[in-house]
Amino acid sequence: MEESPQVTTSLPRHARLPINRCNLPAVILGGVTYQTHPVPLELDGVRAFHQHLFTLLAPMDSHRERAALFVDYMAAHFCLDDLEQAGLSPGRVRKSRRNANYLRMVRGWSFDSDGREGAVLKHWVETRFGLLARHHAGPLDGRDSDAYQQYLAAGSHGLYGTNALEAQLDLLYTYCQYELTRQHPEETHLTLYRGSNRMDEHEVLGRCDDGGSLVLLNNLNSFTSERERADEFGDYILTAEVPLAKISFYNGLLPGMLKGEDELVVIGGVYAVRMDTL
Repeated sequence: MEESPQVTTSLPRHARLPINRCNLPAVILGGVTYQTHPVPLELDGVRAFHQHLFTLLAPMDSHRERAALFVDYMAAHFCLDDLEQAGLSPGRVRKSRRNANYLRMVRGWSFDSDGREGAVLKHWVETRFGLLARHHAGPLDGRDSDAYQQYLAAGSHGLYGTNALEAQLDLLYTYCQYELTRQHPEETHLTLYRGSNRMDEHEVLGRCDDGGSLVLLNNLNSFTSERERADEFGDYILTAEVPLAKISFYNGLLPGMLKGEDELVVIGGVYAVRMDTL
């Protein structure tokens, strides 16, 4: 993918935080130059802390076997089947809170990305990558707006009383990147599509020389690998070359993970895209 010489816009200041918890600042990983020339993104300390998991995964040739090991590791490490052992007092936390784990967040996103689980995931992207949410049940007009405060409240409520939920999401992303590297060893990007009827989710910043658009995406977005599937979700189709490093999770990562057969959930920022109408 070649960058137009006139496309120089980076991630706007109002769409980023000054600090994050990965190896690149938001202003870099959220810009068009990163889309064109990506490097791996690593969350601080996650791979090193869970190195034993990746040592166990290394000799496994079967994706299915690796997925099963990952699920078992998550259950054991985070005591997902024995929350009292994790420190949650029996009877003091509602069942819905006790079951709020990484799989519930992902499945909740699949059913309603503007729901509580979606708020948790978007907040996770904010803290880990420094990319501010731009849309949640409507446009988020600045961090002091009522809409943004309501979004923060939803995310905080979704995290309350959970068992290291953000650490679970950290490891899910890290495992996703490990799998993508194994399955696409010679690739840096995937061509993905997004259908939408709500163009206010996408802030158009300018035009590219090739006729495409420079768009500020929400900090977390659903895409599909099949153009025909994107047609089912709206009259506007965005086509983007998405760096593998910006794929946070996808349907085939774990069995039954998402309801969409070809759904991939992509970290946002500024992208050069092609925008078509049906």
